[in-house]
Amino acid sequence: MSQSVPSREVARRVFAEEFNDAGYTFKESDDERAPVYALLPTGERANRVFLVGTLTEKEDVGDDSEYWRGRIVDPTGTFFVYAGQYQPEAASALRELEPPAYVAVVGKPRTYETDDGQVNVSVRPESITEVDAATRDRWVVETAERTLDRVAAFDDEGNE
Repeated sequence: MSQSVPSREVARRVFAEEFNDAGYTFKESDDERAPVYALLPTGERANRVFLVGTLTEKEDVGDDSEYWRGRIVDPTGTFFVYAGQYQPEAASALRELEPPAYVAVVGKPRTYETDDGQVNVSVRPESITEVDAATRDRWVVETAERTLDRVAAFDDEGNE
């Protein structure tokens, strides 16, 4: 008797600059529980992302309950992460951390349209972990390598 066990998709390593340019999201099926993907400029789809950077700011922006916003900076730009009651571990981490701190984040890309029609991208974190400078440096090198691989694959497919 074989049962299909749902598995999580691999979190894509992505720099802030590429992530923030990913303003288009889509589902591959009409199923209510189908994953939502962000389309990265290099043609890769990302249901989950893995980022490491410096938490430079945090703020509880919730009205009725805790809802934390964190600003995380990598060598290319800024990620914004938002965690509340549905991400209790991530919200707790943001509450406890004191900027500046190096952090590793795994989370889901989210897009929203502003009143003026601009699309903003953020991360809904599944986990936030404090890391050291060596871990951040390794992430930068490995993410640069993966980004170059995506660019090369994109170019090889004849995309403009």
